Parts: sequence; structure tokens; C-alpha cells
Amino acid sequence: MTTLAMPVAPGQLRDEELQLELTEFALHPIHHVPAYNFRMVHRQTEEELGYIRLRVGSTPHIELYAGHIGYSVHPAHRGHHYASRSLRLLLPLAKRLEIDPVWITCDPENLASRRTLELAGAEFVEIVDVPPNCIIRQSGHPRKCRYRIFP
Repeated sequence: MTTLAMPVAPGQLRDEELQLELTEFALHPIHHVPAYNFRMVHRQTEEELGYIRLRVGSTPHIELYAGHIGYSVHPAHRGHHYASRSLRLLLPLAKRLEIDPVWITCDPENLASRRTLELAGAEFVEIVDVPPNCIIRQSGHPRKCRYRIFP
């Protein structure tokens, strides 16, 4: 794990109920760019709700297929908009890191993720075919919806 000073104070990455806790800053093993990894945590119960990752780097692979932000909410905690709220909480960090716009992708049939992105204020741009030699396609994801949001 590589340590790096946080470009924003950790206390800024929270709302009334939700807090993002930095767990790691490291090179992403698949997408080969540095990434901030956070746990989504309920502020009162301290229960882990899911995770969110901000990938730092604007390569064609990130912008077209992987996205700058990836997230997952544990099944027991879905339906509370934790992913869209976490995404919004990460925007000041993205801005500080000069990631503008922020690209986020999801599978076209993943309606929950598409709704998450719309609730966060992301704009749908297009659906792209993932090239056959891309690890994302090889993992069973032949197409990606591309959304952008400006921090």
C-alpha cells in the first residue's frame, strides 16, 4: 500500500448519515492507475455499507470503459442512495485532483447503477462497445454506458 496525503480533509467526505473512510491509496491492479479506496460507513452505527473508489488518471481506457469512479453497496444496504451520495462526496476530491470531467461507466442493463448516476447528477453520454482485447470485455462486459459529471 502506498500512503499519500489526502488532498481533502477526511471530515469533508461525509453527510448527515454517511462517511467515506480512506482504506488505501494504491495502483489499481487491473486499470493500472493510482486509486483512492474508501469504505462507505454509517456515521451513527459505524457499519460498513459498501465501498467506492476514485481512480486517478485520465487514460482512454479509464475514460471510455472503466470510469474514474467505481462503487458497490452491500446488498443489505441498497435502496438508500449511498452510492449516489458517496459519488457526490468524492467530487471535491476529483476537482482537487483536476479530474474534469469525471467519467463513470456501467453496464447498459444495470438499471440500478444508471439510476444511481442520474441521482448523482451525471449526464448520460453514450453506449460504447468494449474492444475484444480489453479485460473488461473479457470479464463479460461487452458494452458500457458512459456518464460524465463535472466536479
